[in-house]
This record gives sequence, structure tokens and C-alpha cells, in this order.
Amino acid sequence: MLQFQGMIAEYERAQILERSRRGKRHRAKSGEISVLGGAPYGYRYIRKMPETPARYEIDAAEAAVVRLVFEKYTVDGLSIGAIARLLREMGPPTRRRVTRWERSVVWGMLRNPAYKGTACFNKTQVGPRQKVTKPFRLSGRSVHGEKTSAHERPREEWIEVPVPALVSEETFALAAERLADNKRFAPRRTIEPSLVQGLVSCRKCGYALYRASTRTSARKIHYYRCLGSDGWRHLGGSVCDSRPIRQDLLDHIVWQEVMRLIADPGLINAELDRRLDAARASEPTKKRQDAVERDLTRLSKSMDRLVTAYQEDLVSLDELRGRMPELRAREQGLKSELQAIFSQAADRMSFLRLAETLTAFLQRLRESAETLEISDRQRIVRLLVKEVLVDDDTITIRHSIPAQPTTPSASTQPPPSNGNVTIPDQSYLLRSGCQSTNVRVKFRFKLGTRPCRHIAPFACTGRSMATL
Repeated sequence: MLQFQGMIAEYERAQILERSRRGKRHRAKSGEISVLGGAPYGYRYIRKMPETPARYEIDAAEAAVVRLVFEKYTVDGLSIGAIARLLREMGPPTRRRVTRWERSVVWGMLRNPAYKGTACFNKTQVGPRQKVTKPFRLSGRSVHGEKTSAHERPREEWIEVPVPALVSEETFALAAERLADNKRFAPRRTIEPSLVQGLVSCRKCGYALYRASTRTSARKIHYYRCLGSDGWRHLGGSVCDSRPIRQDLLDHIVWQEVMRLIADPGLINAELDRRLDAARASEPTKKRQDAVERDLTRLSKSMDRLVTAYQEDLVSLDELRGRMPELRAREQGLKSELQAIFSQAADRMSFLRLAETLTAFLQRLRESAETLEISDRQRIVRLLVKEVLVDDDTITIRHSIPAQPTTPSASTQPPPSNGNVTIPDQSYLLRSGCQSTNVRVKFRFKLGTRPCRHIAPFACTGRSMATL
């Protein structure tokens, strides 16, 4: 009998878990915020009432801190550690009412999609715990007990629930892009940075190219070498026969083509206009604004009817005092959300003022292009170039701005490229065994939003011009 009772209890437990999971998924797909539980920093969680569903309300003091974090990270270019130190000096309290801000808190804030207006459900899943390594042991975390841990699900499995936005979608996308770039372009142990570091890949095998060097009797020469061509890295030997390519020649070619790209202000103006048109026609933002305005109108009518009912002695004063504060709190929350939507629209329109000074900025950039430091050139290249693919006799440069290669006018500097870039006055070879220093440069532009191979779809965030 005891065994039968245990078996039935296990079955009932599995049934309850499955029904709870299905119920939460259904409520999340219906847009109910109650499945998320507590609110993140910047919001207050308002419990479900008989008349109103659960919701997030914006906390003005905490929301100002959130906007400050995104502004310092995306506009001022501060690191996560610098932002954490700044918050410690300013002294705003965290959710736990302490003034010590950690890097992990700022990092999690920059990745939370709720701040752009879409909180997400079903983000994590339970999986086996990671392998116990030496860094894991030295971190102080327990290596005994549970054999499982939470892991992030794929992005397409997340269920979005609309909430009031604290920052614009462009600002959040810019922060996400910079987080990805910091992970990709982390200097690690780099002593001498190069122009296209972290951007070069082999077209044959898809492996990245790393920088190697050799020394002659006269000087030290740097090369970009394919990871797949190193036999000691793979069990069956090398998987690619690509030869090393000179670093100085490849850097010169990429920089020359980047300068040719920014020599046409009309191209970048057209890109800004396209992004502004897409922002104005943003359907989710417009729908949310209309819904908030309808809710405000309905709430105002409800408050008027309640006051009229009190004047006609249909409700008592105690009932009026009990119901009116909740309605006023909800009205304040809707007004804050509507103001956040208007702030997003103002941020998008700020690009128009940027376009007015774009021509003068590009002119100054072209004049000082040859005197820029390697770090400044590296920032410009990473803003405009997504990837550089190297083949035996072809270099494919993929830009961030969708365009077609055009021939600039006679007055435009630098001169137009005809596909063959010649490096003058060079007495060395591009590769060993090559008889010419000429290399054919092939341009491949990403049109629209169709993704290219090896790169993620380009998000129209206005990053290039805003960061420059």
C-alpha cells in the first residue's frame, strides 16, 4: 500500500508541474505580468486585484538610475566597472537598500529586455551543472550538492510580455551590440593592437585569422595566419591550405576602402533617413501608445462616474476613499508609461540634428585620417566593417551600411577604387610564393535585413553615427 501511495503521489506531482507550466505559458502569451513575479530594478510590482490585473509601475528614482547606466554605457562609452564605481560614489540604493554596486548588477541591467518594454518569460531551463574547473573552485562557489543549474534558453523560445519602457529600443540595441563587441574584441593579452584585429576570417574554412610574426635580419614582420592551417591544432592535421597574409598590407587596404566609404556623405545621410523612417513607422510602439491612451481615457471616465455616484448618494464616502487611490495610482503609472513612449520618439528625432552636422564631421575626419592613432582607426573600422574575408587572391569587406559600390565624383577624396588596390613602393610580397603585390578587393554589401554568412543580421540602431 505504501508503494502504491508513493507511485500515485509521484504521478500527481508530475501532473501538477505540467499543468502549472502550461498555465504559466498561457498567461505569459496572453500578456499577463503575474507569471513574472517580482519586478526588476526601476519598477514596482503591483499585485493582482479583483478589478485590475497585476502590472509593473515605474519607480521614478530607480528609473533615473537605469537611464543613467544606459547613457553612460552607450553615449559616454564608460566600462561596466567604471559605471559601478560611479554609482558607488553617487550612492543611490540598490534593490536590497545597500549602496555597493557590483559589476554583475550593472551587467544584468544592461541585458534585461524589460527596460526596452518587453519583459521575457521562459528565459532559462534546468540543465547539468558545468564541469568543475579550477576557476570554478577558486571562485568560492560550492562544488557539492546539486548536480543541476539554470541555463539560458535560445532567444526564439522566450515569451515577451509588454511592460512600461524605461529606455528606447535603439539605446537597448546599442548596449547589446557593445556588449557583444566587448566580448568579441576583448584585448586580452594584446600588446600591439592592429587595425582589423578580431574582424578577419578565412573564406575557405571559416576559421579566424590570428596575428603571428617573424624576424628577418632587418626588421620584424607581422602576418595574419589562419587557425585552420596550423596542423598542431587539429588531430588530423591542418584543415586549410591558406597562406599567411601581411598585416601592414591588409590593414592599408581595409583603411583605404573605409575612407572611400565615408567619402560619400549622401550614403550615410540616406542610411540615417532610412532608419528614421523605420523608427517613425514602428508598429509595436504606435500600438502601445494607442492602447495606453485608450486606457487613460477609460480610467478617467471611471473616476468621473465614481465621483458622480458619490454625489448622488449611490456609494458611501468609505467606498469612495477605498477605490479612488488605486485608480489614481494606475493613472499615474499609465501617464509615466506614455511619457516614456514620447521620450523614445524624441530620441529618434535627435538623429535629425546629427545629420545636419554630418558633412562637416566627415570633412574633419578625412583631413585627420592619416594622423589618427591606431586605437582611433580601430574604432572607426569596427563601426563600419562587420567582417573581412580573406581568400587566395580576394579580400571581401562586408560593411554595416547597406549600399552599392558607386564611383565618387572627381572632387571626392580619396580616389575611387576599381577593384584592384596597388600598394606603391613595396619591395616585399603579399604572401610567400606570390609574384605580385597587387590584390583584388571584392566588395560584398549587405542589402536590407537579409543576413550574410558568418555574421548576425544587422540591427538598425544608428550605432555608427551616434558613437562617432
